[in-house]
Amino acid sequence: MLLLDLRGLTSATDYFVLASGESDVQVKAIADRIEDRLKAEGARPWHVEGARRSNWVLLDYIDFVVHVFHREARAYYELERLWGDAPVESFSENGELTTGD
Repeated sequence: MLLLDLRGLTSATDYFVLASGESDVQVKAIADRIEDRLKAEGARPWHVEGARRSNWVLLDYIDFVVHVFHREARAYYELERLWGDAPVESFSENGELTTGD
């Protein structure tokens, strides 16, 4: 999972969080888990897209946008390359933030 820091690059949002799943079911499960965890913290998405098809789910929280992709869709859209000027941080398997991916 990656965190792209878009501050200073766009006024649309501050951060993109990029995550991937191996199947549509896993993509939906990851997106649902993220939404549930943030809801427990009092955050609700302003907009959700793709939840029915589940090959790319977008959760828009205004200040940050979570993109959960099927691996093939993530490779196709290449948001990391599109936002190549953005500082990147990655998350380890246990969810700890690591700098400089």
